[in-house]
Amino acid sequence: MHGSPHIVSDVMTRTVAAIGRDAAFKEIVRMMHDWKVSALPVLEGEGRVVGVVSEADLLPKEEFRDSDPDRRTQLRRLSDLAKAGAVTAGELMTSPALTVQADTTLAQAARTLARARVKRLPVVDELGMLQGIVSRADLLKVFLRDDEDIAEEVRREVVSYLFPAPASAVRVAVREGVVKLGGRMRDTSLVPVAARLIRAVEGVVDVEFDLSEHASAAARGSLQ
Repeated sequence: MHGSPHIVSDVMTRTVAAIGRDAAFKEIVRMMHDWKVSALPVLEGEGRVVGVVSEADLLPKEEFRDSDPDRRTQLRRLSDLAKAGAVTAGELMTSPALTVQADTTLAQAARTLARARVKRLPVVDELGMLQGIVSRADLLKVFLRDDEDIAEEVRREVVSYLFPAPASAVRVAVREGVVKLGGRMRDTSLVPVAARLIRAVEGVVDVEFDLSEHASAAARGSLQ
């Protein structure tokens, strides 16, 4: 599938706000506010990612500010209580950081985000050095792809192989990311395979088939 961006480096944000281990609590809050982000990578040395500080790591400071938790709460939320008393990024951060590499596929990155229930992931190289950030919004950029670009890729990468002319005459139309295939198909048993391959094309929202035209053509042929 040559026409699609399908690895993290195609969609990631390369200009990244980051902090060091010694960054103070208020500095972290201020940077999140200024950059309009919900999490910041924590770096050491020449830029190696050692952790991530998120809004969730900061909230215990406010939650437990004027409370005196009972023994049960203390045992159940030991980590949160520790973060409530933290004052630097090194104390607050989640470590090791959950990261991806630039050549990770968009599907893999989306699964990692969903399973970890996080909004963004630092992108690192083989040495763990920060390269960028990929967010949920970045992964959704593929759905901004032009309908005709999607149609051309479906014709080139799927239809030309599964339904080659002249035995088949398949038309491809795309509207708002929904791909519709119609016309004459020599082997309709390949429809499920085509649907799976088309859904793998970046930007595709759904796939529909109009097999009524194929049935009509077959019926006309049997009468001749």
